[in-house]
Amino acid sequence: MTPAFIEPVVDWFYLVPLLVVLGAGVLGVLVEAFVPDRVRRDVQLWLALAALVGGLVAVVLQWDDVNDAIADQSVVQVLGGSLVLTPATLLIQGALLVIAALALVVIADRSSGNDAFAPTAAAIPGSDYEEIARRRGLVQTEVFPLFLFSVGGMLLFPAAGDLLTMFIALEVLSFPLYVLSGMARHRRLLSQEASLKYFLLGAFSSALFLFGMALVYGFAGTLELRFIANAIITGTGLEGMGMVFVTGLVLMLAGLLFKVGAVPFHQWTPDVYSGAPTPITGFMAACTKMAAFGAVLRVVYWTVPFFGSAGHADITEAFGVGMWTIAIATMVLGSVVAVVQHDIKRVLAYSSIAHAGFILVGVTALSYEAIPATIFYLGAYGLATVGAFAIVHLVRETSTAHGDDAVILGEATHLSQWAGLARRSPWLAGAFTLFLLSFAGIPLTAGFIGKFTVFSAAVAAGDWPLALVGVLASAVAVFFYVRIVVLMYFVAPADEATAATAAADEATASTAAGDEVAPEHWDSPEAGVGLRLATAPARAAAGVQVLRGGAGIRVVVALCALGTVALGVFPGPVLDLVAEATKFIP
Repeated sequence: MTPAFIEPVVDWFYLVPLLVVLGAGVLGVLVEAFVPDRVRRDVQLWLALAALVGGLVAVVLQWDDVNDAIADQSVVQVLGGSLVLTPATLLIQGALLVIAALALVVIADRSSGNDAFAPTAAAIPGSDYEEIARRRGLVQTEVFPLFLFSVGGMLLFPAAGDLLTMFIALEVLSFPLYVLSGMARHRRLLSQEASLKYFLLGAFSSALFLFGMALVYGFAGTLELRFIANAIITGTGLEGMGMVFVTGLVLMLAGLLFKVGAVPFHQWTPDVYSGAPTPITGFMAACTKMAAFGAVLRVVYWTVPFFGSAGHADITEAFGVGMWTIAIATMVLGSVVAVVQHDIKRVLAYSSIAHAGFILVGVTALSYEAIPATIFYLGAYGLATVGAFAIVHLVRETSTAHGDDAVILGEATHLSQWAGLARRSPWLAGAFTLFLLSFAGIPLTAGFIGKFTVFSAAVAAGDWPLALVGVLASAVAVFFYVRIVVLMYFVAPADEATAATAAADEATASTAAGDEVAPEHWDSPEAGVGLRLATAPARAAAGVQVLRGGAGIRVVVALCALGTVALGVFPGPVLDLVAEATKFIP
C-alpha cells in the first residue's frame, strides 16, 4: 500500500524578510538584463532600498507573534526547525537591516562624478579595455543585487536552527563579498589581491566549519541545534565520543571566528579592509560582524552550557580556557599592532580585530546577562563603523598638489594626508572624531556603554581578569585614536608642512650665506615637526581634497553620529529592549 502523502506546512509569514531581500536580489539580476542603461542604476538603488525597508517592516510585524510564543515557553520554528525565531533573532535582523540601509546609501554615493567601483570588474587592470570602459562612463550596477544576496545570507545566519542551514547562510553571505572586494575603481591590483586572499581563506574557513559539522553529526545523529542540546543533556549521543563533539564544535567556531576577524583567524582583515572599495569595507566590517556573532551566540549558547548540566564541567572549563585565550590574543594584537600602522583603513582594520576581542569577552562569559550586552555592543560598533568609513570615502587624493585641473583619485588613506582635516572640513573632522571616541570607549558615546556593559557582564560571571585585560587594551587603543584626532586638529596639512619645511631650508641656507632671516621664517621648522612625530613621512607628491558628498552620504554620517551620541547619553530604553528580547536562548 502506498503511504499517504503528507503535505509540508510552510508558514510564509515568518519567511517574508528573507523572501523580500533575496527576491529583490533575483529581481535585480533581471533588471541588469532588461532595463536600459540610462535608468538601470536608479532602478537598482531604489529596489534595494525598498527591499531593506520592506524586510525591516516584516521583522517588526513578526515581533508580537514571536514574543507570544516565548511567553508560552516555546519558539517559532519554520520549515521543520530549519529556522528558529526568537526576539533576539529579530533584534539582530532588524539592526542588520538598518545598518545595511545606511551602508547602501554610502555604496551608492557618486560624490566625485563616479562611484567607488570599477566600470568593468573583470577587466585586466590598466588594460585598453578597462580604459575604454572608463571613458565611456560605464557604471557597475551589479553591485546592488550582490549586496542584497549578501544581506539575505546575513539575515539567515543568526536565525538558522540547524547546522546545514547555517552553512548555507555562511556561503550566501560570503560569495558576494568575495566579488565585491575586488571591484574597487582605484588601486585595482590591490583590490583584486584582497578579493583573492578573502576567497582562499574564506574557503578554508568554510571547510573547517563543514568538517566540524560532520563530526557533530557523527556524535548527535542530527544537525538541529535543539536536538544536539538534547543529546548532550540526556547522554543519547554516541557513547564515548564526547571529544569528537568537542573537536567538531571547535572547528565550527573556527569557521565562524574567521568571519569576525578573531585571532588567529584575522590575517585576511587588514589586507581586505584596505584593498576593498571603502563603502564595501564599511558594510562588511559592520554587518558581517553582527551576523557572524549572532551565529556564534546561537551555537555557543545552544551547546556549551548544557555540558555542565550533563555532568561534563571539565569540557565547559576547557572551552572557557580556549575562548579566554582567543579573546585576550584578539584584544591585545588588535590594539598593539594598530599603533604602528600608517594607513587609516589598516588602522580601522586592526581596530576591528580589537573590537572582536571585546565582544568575545561577552560571549565567553556564558551568562544570559552577557547576551544583551553583546548585541548592544554590535549595534553601537556598527553605527560608528559605517559612519567612519563613509568619511574615509570622502577624503581623496588628487593628481597634483595644487591647481583646479587636478583629477580626483582614490581615498587618501595615508595618515599624513589626514593632517589638518579640520581646516578643510570641520564638520567631517568633528564626526570622525566622535566615531573614534566611540571606538575608544570614551564616556557619553555608544562605544563606552557597549564596553561597560560587556565588561560588567564578564565581571558578574567571575571573568574579571578578562575584563581587566579588555580595559588595558582599550587604554592602549586610545593612543592611536587620539593620534588621528591630533593630526586632524593640531598638525598642518601635508602640503603646508612641506612648503614650510622648504622655506625653512631656504632660510637656513640664507643664514649660512650670511643673509638676514625674515621674521616669518623664524618658527617655520616647527611646521613639519608635528607631522613627523605623529606619523610616517608625508606624501607630498599628490594633493588631498575632501569631497562635499551627496545629500545621501551626508545624511548617513549625521544619522550615525546622532545614533552614537543618543546611545551613549540615553542608552536606557535600548538596553531595556535588548534585555527583554534576550530572556530566551538566542
